[in-house]
Amino acid sequence: MTLLQLDGVSVRFGGRAVVDRVDLAVAAHETVCVLGPSGSGKSTLLRVVAGLQPVSAGRVLLDGADQAAVPVHRRGVGLMFQDHQLFPHRDVGGNVAFGLRMRGSARTAYRPRVAELLDLVGLPGAQGRAVASLSGGEQQRVALARALAPSPRLLMLDEPLGQLDRGLRERLVVELRELFSRLGTTVLAVTHDQGEAFALADRVIVMRDGRIAQAGTPLEVWQRPADRFVARFLGFENVVPATVSAGAAATPWGTVPVPEGAAEGERQLLVRPAGVHLVRDGLAAVVESRTFRGTHVALRLRPEAGPALEAECALAAAPAAGDRVHVAFAPAEVVVLAAEAPDTP
Repeated sequence: MTLLQLDGVSVRFGGRAVVDRVDLAVAAHETVCVLGPSGSGKSTLLRVVAGLQPVSAGRVLLDGADQAAVPVHRRGVGLMFQDHQLFPHRDVGGNVAFGLRMRGSARTAYRPRVAELLDLVGLPGAQGRAVASLSGGEQQRVALARALAPSPRLLMLDEPLGQLDRGLRERLVVELRELFSRLGTTVLAVTHDQGEAFALADRVIVMRDGRIAQAGTPLEVWQRPADRFVARFLGFENVVPATVSAGAAATPWGTVPVPEGAAEGERQLLVRPAGVHLVRDGLAAVVESRTFRGTHVALRLRPEAGPALEAECALAAAPAAGDRVHVAFAPAEVVVLAAEAPDTP
């Protein structure tokens, strides 16, 4: 069942379309993460759904009902910002109970509901603690508990873990996914961090210039980027124009094998770093740099022909900077992209 639906939603600031004719459906109990660089329109989209930003065109529907005339506090959505926005003059319990007060819940329901939520987010018994005494991760948990307090039919997260260090983000994103699954919460989140989005989401939306560039499961988007922009946004550097024919592609690096059944003609080609293999005889290149990545070494290679290449290899087999090597391409790690080749902003 579709809980949230956007039909041709546009937002214009002056003559510029910040969100441009976006169609999006979010199913009940689904977690959808909207990804994109700064200025892609992802946060504006969240504000539109919350009712904080009027649309220039299109409709926002919740449970099939048009929200055009519904004020923010009656939409039944929760919104959690990157900077938490906790009330410093209230203790933890007072912050969590604020959402219950806004919903008009009976005061007798405050205490058990606050205790239940703090237990859910991993802060049992923290009701009396001062906000100033909390770590960043604890503040994030309190903000989440406050957003969940009124039992919103849709929970929206704006860069929810952006201010936390990487280790804490990685722990919390796993906890959030488990919590949302257990509660059956419907979530729409925006982030610029693809690792965070892929770990949290059932479905990922990549935005560019106010439009949806690609939508799919995390695995689909990662394995099959729609075009050069999406591939580059995901961090893949080995993208070049190519002419595909008869199971191979003519590229600036020479002939590259492509997967069976790949689309032919003038395309863009992505070669994942894992698909650039060091061999005895192949395309000659010089190692410009090497970076230790824990389980492997990332190499930046300067081939005799074509642009620089990123490659990966095992720790024990990693050549040194300045070494001359030869490479070949594994077709399983080659992705034939759309023909259009827009420049990455």
